[in-house]
Amino acid sequence: MFVYMQLATYINDLLYRYECVIIPGFGAFLTQNHSAKIDVATHTFYPPGKTLLFNRQLQTNDGILANYLASVDGTSYELALQKIRNFTGKLSLELSEGKTVKLDHVGEFFLNEEQKVQFTPSEKENFNTASFGLSSFVSPSIERVIAIEKEVEIEKETVALYEEKKKTAYPFLKYAAIGLIALMVGGIGGLKMHEVNVEKHNFAEKQKADALLESQIQEATFVIENPLPALNITLSKQTGRYHIVAGAFRIEENAQKKMTQLAQKGFSAQLIGVNRYGLHQVVYNSYESRLEALQMLRTIKRTENKDAWLLVQDLNN
Repeated sequence: MFVYMQLATYINDLLYRYECVIIPGFGAFLTQNHSAKIDVATHTFYPPGKTLLFNRQLQTNDGILANYLASVDGTSYELALQKIRNFTGKLSLELSEGKTVKLDHVGEFFLNEEQKVQFTPSEKENFNTASFGLSSFVSPSIERVIAIEKEVEIEKETVALYEEKKKTAYPFLKYAAIGLIALMVGGIGGLKMHEVNVEKHNFAEKQKADALLESQIQEATFVIENPLPALNITLSKQTGRYHIVAGAFRIEENAQKKMTQLAQKGFSAQLIGVNRYGLHQVVYNSYESRLEALQMLRTIKRTENKDAWLLVQDLNN
């Protein structure tokens, strides 16, 4: 087997950084992530890694290998391309002679019976940087049959011991339970009697306190010197089911301010309550006649408030 050293180190470095590394005029190495796996037959655990493949169809130069070679060797891009051409030419020649060409830490090339290039990746190299330092390992299978049988035997012995203790302890538990029930019944009865006595005492004391308060009220006299004369106030009652709304306010204080402003302008402003949205409604006036209300609404919208509107609602007086 012919060991080929040229450019193998550069290709290996790039495979850790890129998912595709093209050798111009020859083919491309492709990497594909795979998760951790277990070989059940050999009991081998493999860490996460990248599967390395080779595609003969991708030969167009993408500049990655040539640029890397030029930067590492300190040569020009054209000279790096020439080195790659020499590499691929020698590689193709060795393969045509039936030799196996090995790229260290990458894999091996050979021709099959149909004279097509075949590639076998290196099994020792893992190009997944997240798994750096992890390696596969073999773990022997775990035999649990004996342990399970021992657990079953221990469980049987425990059940038998419990049943034996249960038989010997039953008479004592029986009498203890009877005594406990008797104590509970006695305690409940005593508690009920105490509650009845407390209720009777509380009721009697309440009657005494009510009687004392009533007698004090009857004995009290109120003397007012120079009483003020009676004052008769007549409040206007809001009527009408047609209301011209000036606004609705979340805070009642703001509604009061609005009503005061309208009253100063000569309107019979009123608060007609809170609507279903929790807003305090202020109206310019209320009317029995729908026609009269509409005529006033037009005037108010033209001279006072274009957002005023008519509410039809019976007031709960």
